[in-house]
Amino acid sequence: MVDVDVLVAGAGPVGLTAACELRRRGVSCRVVDRLPERLPYARAVGVQPRTLEVWDRMGVIREALEAAVPLKGQLLYVNGEQGPRIDLELPPDVPYGFAALPQYETERLLEDLLRRWGGHVERETELVSFEQDSDEVRIVLSLPSGGTRELTARYLVGCDGAHSAVRKGLGLTFEGAALPEEYMLGDVEVDWDLPAGYGIRASRTVDGRTDDVLVCIPLPGDHRYRMSMATPPELSRARQGDVGGVAHGLSGEHGPVPGVEHIQAVLDRLSPCPTTASSLRWSSVFRISHRIVDRYGRGRVFVAGDAAHIHPPTGAQGMNTGVQDAFNLAWKLAAATRGHAGPGLLESYDAERRPVGEEVVARTLRHARSGLQADPDDPATMMLREAQLLVGYRGSAVVGPDGTRHDGPAPGDRAPDCGGLLYSLGTFPVRLFTLLRERDHILLLYADHEDQLVSFDEAAAAAAEAAHGLLNACAVLAPKLARPALCLPTVRDGLDEFRRVYGARGGEALLVRPDGHLGLRVTPASSPELPAHLAMLFGR
Repeated sequence: MVDVDVLVAGAGPVGLTAACELRRRGVSCRVVDRLPERLPYARAVGVQPRTLEVWDRMGVIREALEAAVPLKGQLLYVNGEQGPRIDLELPPDVPYGFAALPQYETERLLEDLLRRWGGHVERETELVSFEQDSDEVRIVLSLPSGGTRELTARYLVGCDGAHSAVRKGLGLTFEGAALPEEYMLGDVEVDWDLPAGYGIRASRTVDGRTDDVLVCIPLPGDHRYRMSMATPPELSRARQGDVGGVAHGLSGEHGPVPGVEHIQAVLDRLSPCPTTASSLRWSSVFRISHRIVDRYGRGRVFVAGDAAHIHPPTGAQGMNTGVQDAFNLAWKLAAATRGHAGPGLLESYDAERRPVGEEVVARTLRHARSGLQADPDDPATMMLREAQLLVGYRGSAVVGPDGTRHDGPAPGDRAPDCGGLLYSLGTFPVRLFTLLRERDHILLLYADHEDQLVSFDEAAAAAAEAAHGLLNACAVLAPKLARPALCLPTVRDGLDEFRRVYGARGGEALLVRPDGHLGLRVTPASSPELPAHLAMLFGR
């Protein structure tokens, strides 16, 4: 008899995402973290549009939008001269833009959500060691009292950062290297009149080589920024490596800490206009590495976030990538704890997410060394990639084949939002993401002719049975189609947006996975391919 279904080590944004999604599905889950409280540092600040979509699906989007501030773009200055302005613009059908939110606020929102689902973080509690067999994971925890406790779990998820004890316990390799540069961070206010909502990158070049740089990211508050810059010699830690040979992240408690005077000195050299820094909330020295594990899990133990991949902060990809790791893993673990996971479902976590991690590490390292101009993509594609809207799993063993070309997304692609959907009892339209919120698999059955409706109830029932009930279904009707007498819920595609965005065909079934990716497209909806696919996912 196990003590808990899943133990999550680490209560940062990644671990909290995993825990919230597991608790929401009724999985017993404990979250432990060695820290006595959240760190008050604006470490990970940028929130990508795709992460906001994830938070919409989790049911915490309202709180996030109220806490964050828009990130509109970046102003570039070289040797005091203003360069081209970068505006963070996305297609109009993307529901959320780029945002800035300090990591401690992200953790607060997710901790509040975890409490809503009956969970909490066990503070000053750290994973010491573990061992696993085919049935369980036996774990040793250190406790606030100084003692230890043993417990057993069905699964263990390591979200415990760059120095992950879970990764080390699994014996995973963490190949890569540290960048030679050492930086300092500071959270300050300034009195300049530069446009609000824009990041600032000011640099000095000598003989075509950048030898000094200042990067400022806006934060919630009046004229408040998180600033990063090269560390002056008197503050250098010259760390050659930390425990486990990984030099990455904020410095520890020992050694000199940057003061407002150090930040002011850089502003005096590089600020595009005269300004004074004040109200220093925190500061630190930090190092950057680029590393990735050889696999994202083994047996009943998995790693996610910084425990699996670390890289330069260029483009604010790290935390956002980790959140999507956890979002991908959680629904698969939930199915496994219920005994409803097909033989390849848990293995698909590594198969789907490790290529994403490899691409992010390579891209951020390339951008850190050579700038965004080194990216071979056109600006529109580059913007979508930075927003993490191009992440997809085509060819994954747990998504359907793309046997027929479509105008819309293929199996494995992100399921986009669309508007104009009308419930029969509603007097106002809703968005597709409203239908998807806080649900697992969603089966969307599209009809543009009444003859196609005959099989919808039967197809939905067969799909729900094959998914062991872990599925909701909804019929989406073309604008002029009469509303039928169906047992399953229906919405009208009032603006014809669903058909246009998805390239939907009459009688087609589209399966949206819990992580917001399209799992299958099949026509007609009554095809045996649909229940067969679900049986493959969830076991027979």
